Amino acid sequence: MSDVKEDSSNSEASISNSQEDTIPVKREQKQAESDKPRCPNCGASSFSEDSAKGELYCTDCGSIIDEDRIDFSEEWRAFDAAEKDKKSRSGSSITFTKSDKGLKTKIGSSGELNNVKGSKRQQYYRMKKWDNRTSNSKERLLQRGLSEMKKLVSQLGLPESVSEEAARLLEKSREEGIVKGRNLEVLVAALTFLVARNQGTPRTLDEFAEAISTKKRKLGKTYRYAARELDIPIQPAKPEDFVPRFGEQLGFNGQEQAHAKRIIDEARGEGLLAGKSPKSVVAGVFYIVSSVENKELTQKEIAEKVGVTEVTVRKNYSDIADKLDIDMD
Repeated sequence: MSDVKEDSSNSEASISNSQEDTIPVKREQKQAESDKPRCPNCGASSFSEDSAKGELYCTDCGSIIDEDRIDFSEEWRAFDAAEKDKKSRSGSSITFTKSDKGLKTKIGSSGELNNVKGSKRQQYYRMKKWDNRTSNSKERLLQRGLSEMKKLVSQLGLPESVSEEAARLLEKSREEGIVKGRNLEVLVAALTFLVARNQGTPRTLDEFAEAISTKKRKLGKTYRYAARELDIPIQPAKPEDFVPRFGEQLGFNGQEQAHAKRIIDEARGEGLLAGKSPKSVVAGVFYIVSSVENKELTQKEIAEKVGVTEVTVRKNYSDIADKLDIDMD
């Protein structure tokens, strides 16, 4: 009997505990319901907003609860990302390709100021002059460097991602004092060369040196110094990274470029790429693909586009074709 009494008392205690646990939850639910706004006419808590009229009304009885509400959304419509960026007035995003990262207010360009009346035009020109004079020597140095970088990236056909990262490295170089005592144009070219190679869109040192009219040796020395000081890993250029660029110039379609990449992978597996420059390998492989796909490109045409000699094309295509047993007929 005592066991039965104990069991009944335990069950009653557990029930009372569970009831005590549920009471706060119910109280919270009631409190949340009481906090909801109610319609003064019907007591409902379901509302809808008419953004065109700026009104909030009850969906049950139609009574207007609030009016003259502020619409914080855009007053314009855009049907694509480009149109949205054009119509947006919130300003451009932060970018390293501008010396002020795009945060400063620009006082018009020369073309825009020509549309202003004469009396106001001189005032704007004075404001623009004093705005330029407020920048310090470090900012002016960065402006010159970014201007050179913009021209270089455009001349070599590099993507915007290369320009953005190279601009970031240029600012880092200025902060760490690497720019001091060095040719700014050569340093900009060296940083751009490093970023382009690491992002898989490489250009050769010869192309960079020719673009800024400097010696290849000087540019090579500068980019190795910059990589060491900024702790940038130098990734070796791969032949397949040059395939899309030269393939497009030579008229190879996507399928033929994929064929060239497969041959490069097979040649790497056989150890045929050791000690060879990426451009010479690409030139030889393109001649193989040209022969197999019946494109009838001459060794001279490929050599001129890739920037190697005809002898280099012959040597590389014969080595790869012989080792991989590729029928050139």
